[in-house]
Amino acid sequence: MNDIQIIIVCFARATGRDLSRINFDELARLPDLTHLPTTLRRESAYLTHPVFNRYHSEHEMLRYLKHLENKDLSLTHSMIALGSCTMKLNATTEMIPVTWAEFGALHPFAPLDQTQGYQRIFKELENALCEITGFADVSLQPNAGAQGEYAGLMVIRAYHRSRNDAHRDIALIPSSAHGTNPASAVMAGMHVVVVAVDERGNIDMNDLRAKAEQHKDNLAALMVTYPSTHGVFESTIKEICDLVHGYGGQVYMDGANMNAQVGLTSPAMIGADVCHLNLHKTFCIPHGGGGPGMGPICVAAHLAPFLPGHAVVSIGSDSAIHAVSAAPWGSASILLISYAYIRLMGGAGLTRATEVAILNANYIKARLEKHYPVLFSGENGRAAHELIFDLREFKRTAGIEAEDVAKRLMDYGFHAPTLSFPVPGTIMVEPTESESLEELDRFCEAMLAIRREIEAVASGKADKTDNVLKNAPHTSHVVSADTWSHNYTRQEAAYPLAWVRERKFWPTVGRINSTYGDRNLVCACPPMEMYMEAAPSLA
Repeated sequence: MNDIQIIIVCFARATGRDLSRINFDELARLPDLTHLPTTLRRESAYLTHPVFNRYHSEHEMLRYLKHLENKDLSLTHSMIALGSCTMKLNATTEMIPVTWAEFGALHPFAPLDQTQGYQRIFKELENALCEITGFADVSLQPNAGAQGEYAGLMVIRAYHRSRNDAHRDIALIPSSAHGTNPASAVMAGMHVVVVAVDERGNIDMNDLRAKAEQHKDNLAALMVTYPSTHGVFESTIKEICDLVHGYGGQVYMDGANMNAQVGLTSPAMIGADVCHLNLHKTFCIPHGGGGPGMGPICVAAHLAPFLPGHAVVSIGSDSAIHAVSAAPWGSASILLISYAYIRLMGGAGLTRATEVAILNANYIKARLEKHYPVLFSGENGRAAHELIFDLREFKRTAGIEAEDVAKRLMDYGFHAPTLSFPVPGTIMVEPTESESLEELDRFCEAMLAIRREIEAVASGKADKTDNVLKNAPHTSHVVSADTWSHNYTRQEAAYPLAWVRERKFWPTVGRINSTYGDRNLVCACPPMEMYMEAAPSLA
């Protein structure tokens, strides 16, 4: 109660309020509001790790946080070519409004007449996303791409039910789809039927026709990613959509690869009915680190009445599905980033960004495809905005796996591309439009140098097990150690190309047993010796 009294006095003095009407003695006699049932009271110690008790000044805390930041390779250091993730520039100008109290300090359920500025931004952003996708309406509510998938499928289910087609619950999903697609379909109460893909990574039209015919009476939707998860513009996409519509289904387009569409084509143009947009990909909200993200859904006119409503704030029509997020407009403050990006770029700028993203991917393809087989490409031999390099042959010829290449890229100062998705033993590269020719060339030079290192192992010039790839990444502690027992030099380990020396990023840890980590709970706790010392003697 003393703490509460001090807090009340502080606020009263700061705001000039009168405390004479408050009887603190009476307050002290109130029941203990912090009482918890005995069964819920914590008996064990908590927050005992030294990190929770070591930093007692802002300066020391700042240094600790900076120390952690220094371990993180980010876009401030080099290109992060994570295929399917679209790790593009998040411009400072776009990010600053998030810090403004006029937006960030508003409560999600503030009365609408107190949020007129936000309402205008919502409307303008919705209009822009409608124009970009070619659709009639938008819900800004979903907080992530997967949540957008779920919302879109629930909208489709509501549409079918409104037509007395509640039995339609089959979702056709290509085997190349993102893992969230089947998960979202199951959460939406649908049954998943997998559709095969051909050797070029495209949907197998014969299998699609067969599955659609088989399930025609219960077909609810097809979930399709365009460009495909394999980084290819499927030439049969309109035929695919028409086929599904012919059997009474709806087409859900996964918007993960929208960075290859904006300004050139659109979900509506190809014949889709609903899509989600990863604003934390194509539209510049920072991606990764667990969020926050945004996954608005855009829908054709016949699906608009079913967009999510909300129990507290009056939005949506009488036919709206239930809310999919706690707040009516999701993580509203970060919508400002995408709003600023679209307004700053304009239509011509957005189209140009798409063109450059596709150009950058095909530049990398042209430089590296003679050295690393490209797994899929379109009918004209081109990639979309990303491409997949097949590294499986190197395991046979040199014992080198995709993971070894990924780890070795760290020695060159690059974050690895997406590893073993959507095909095991491959890497998926997406440079985005944000990277310059100089940075693309650095990445290509690193990949070409690694290719020479692989060849050295294959030819016997380098040892099969003790080589720069199998031992990567090389930390500063290893390279600067008093002893060096490897069959290659320290310089070959840490500075494989001349330009690496002036922009070196040191990995904090070396190779770990990833398989063990995937299968066992590993705790970042004090060393085992501390537990051994504290354990009672068994003697």
